[in-house]
Amino acid sequence: HMFGSVLHRNRKAFFFLFIVSFINKTSKMASIKEKLIEHVLKEEPSPALNKITIVGVGAVGMACAISVLMKDLSDELALVDVIEDKLKGEMMDLQHGSLFLRTPKIVSGKDYSVTANSRLVVVTAGARQQEGESRLNLVQRNVNIFKFIIPNIVKYSPNCVLLVVSNPVDILTYVAWKLSGFPKHRVIGSGCNLDSARFRYLMGEKLNLHPASCHGWIIGEHGDSSVPVWSGVNVAGVPLKSLNPDMGTDGDKENWKGVHKQVVDREYKESVIQMVWYALWEKVLGVFCIPCFILRNLYIFNFLNLSKGMHGVNDDVFLSVPCVLGNVGISDIVKMTLKAEEEEQLRKSAATLWGIQKELQF
Repeated sequence: HMFGSVLHRNRKAFFFLFIVSFINKTSKMASIKEKLIEHVLKEEPSPALNKITIVGVGAVGMACAISVLMKDLSDELALVDVIEDKLKGEMMDLQHGSLFLRTPKIVSGKDYSVTANSRLVVVTAGARQQEGESRLNLVQRNVNIFKFIIPNIVKYSPNCVLLVVSNPVDILTYVAWKLSGFPKHRVIGSGCNLDSARFRYLMGEKLNLHPASCHGWIIGEHGDSSVPVWSGVNVAGVPLKSLNPDMGTDGDKENWKGVHKQVVDREYKESVIQMVWYALWEKVLGVFCIPCFILRNLYIFNFLNLSKGMHGVNDDVFLSVPCVLGNVGISDIVKMTLKAEEEEQLRKSAATLWGIQKELQF
């Protein structure tokens, strides 16, 4: 009875002690993050403004990822591949080096939901050509791969610009356009940008000049039927054709035609069939100047775009021609002044591509 009376008189004291004890225990349970940081934002943060996704974490895909990170092009980088162990390892490798980078978020996943709200999606994935395999068979295998990749990109990033790097790039850019349903200005292929860079380098070697001082374009297919525009080759505005009218022909004693042959041969000799690196770094350097100008606006490059109606081309093919690249994709196409024989070669290049495309099964 006396104990009950004491408990009754001091229940406020007991209750106070209980509350103090509970607070102490709760305080000990709180994490360091909760003790250090107070969350004050009441709304969900908005999506990344310059998110870039790279599909495929092979040699080209990862070299592209490094280029994006080193150039500070994005505020979020997403990697996607079907090989989960390699994908996770590559992501962790980049994340653990992020102290030296300015990209705050690097994510990866087999599920394309990680790509949501991308501004630019770069597709480097695809089947590699096997020795003895026909080009049509390789293309059809890659079509089947793209039938999975492209709809998933569209599902999560319906407003992105789509950049295709996978080979054969001309035809796969067409495939990506057909599968995506995107307007033509938002589907781009890396195309002859690399061919033109090689061409200018080899010009410089022949003239003992830096490539930046040598001007010339390779257009059409990224491959055997590409077209060197000899009529436009110049140094400091001086047309080389005016100094050597036979330039680029079989009768040219200086064999400038051999410069173009070296460009085409290099693409073959360093193909995925014969060499592991297949011109890796020059390809990446050529490709990843593209995001710079998609995200930072307006520059002329040599890209694949839908060329029907240009220079007498009547089929839905993607050919490389000089284009103005802006933050919505290709905004303008340069109207090149071509000689009759150059236009004819371009039409033959288009016919080569269409001959394969019309056999594809979607």
